[in-house]
Amino acid sequence: MADGTGTAQSVRPSRPRRRGRSAPYWFLVPTLTLFAAFTVVPIGYAIWLSLHRVQVKGIGLGKGARQQVWNGIGNYTDVLNDSEFGHSVLRAFGYGLIVIPTMLGLALLFALMLDTPKARSAPFARLMIFLPYAVPGIIAALMWGFLYLPDVSPFYYLLDKFGLPQPDLFDGGNLYLSFANIAVWGGTGFNMIVIYTALRAIPPDIYEAARLDGATDLGIALKIKIPIVMPSLVLTFFFSVIATLQVFTEPMALKPLTNGLPSSWSPLMAIYDKAFLQSDIYGASATAVVLALATYLLSFTLLRVSDRHTREDRA
Repeated sequence: MADGTGTAQSVRPSRPRRRGRSAPYWFLVPTLTLFAAFTVVPIGYAIWLSLHRVQVKGIGLGKGARQQVWNGIGNYTDVLNDSEFGHSVLRAFGYGLIVIPTMLGLALLFALMLDTPKARSAPFARLMIFLPYAVPGIIAALMWGFLYLPDVSPFYYLLDKFGLPQPDLFDGGNLYLSFANIAVWGGTGFNMIVIYTALRAIPPDIYEAARLDGATDLGIALKIKIPIVMPSLVLTFFFSVIATLQVFTEPMALKPLTNGLPSSWSPLMAIYDKAFLQSDIYGASATAVVLALATYLLSFTLLRVSDRHTREDRA
């Protein structure tokens, strides 16, 4: 380009400014810092503790009588050979066999009922079904524990008045039903909202085409709604499996009300008992790591199986 003096000046293409490209990463710093401080570091510390043990010299008194030494996989071997922990896992699976089908079945039923065109007062019904989920778990467990006690429960009073049998809800197999009732009462609403949200995302044109073909509401629910919301059902199933393996609030809250509940009834109760009652934080850390790995492997296996079936259905 020539200026007034007749000299040519070259014009260089301007480069895009890189200023501000790193701004999104700076917004992630607080979240990553908190995640590392309260998740990554505790997990790493638990793994480190699980590989050590306390070595006691003499009678364990005096300075240097107790030292932390390397133990390798010794704690993990003890966990896998611990029959009490194995029993707690079996009890958790038995508890899950009651809770998961009942809770998800009721959640699906309520979601389908609320999604029908003939449903009345649907917002109020959704609120009533979801409301128990908003009650803290410890409060719900104590409330139901009060209702389970024969001396103070109004239900036992009514059963006595009508001459009906009064079951002991803290004995044997009834204990599973007592815990399952609390979990179903509190968790059905959350799963219902997840499934109901997926149902509301289905285009209405699909229902209209099905009705034009003569499909009934039941046929639409079985052949259209349930297959479409299957990913939501799988998601709630994964959440329920993880919650089952980590059941702690219900048995821990009801333990003072009965003598028939062992201190290691569930896996998390076994970890709590070993860490705070037996003062074995190294064994408790190894147990927690084993439980976390088992939960991850189970969830990963179920997810792979679900993905395989989904791909086969699409093919």
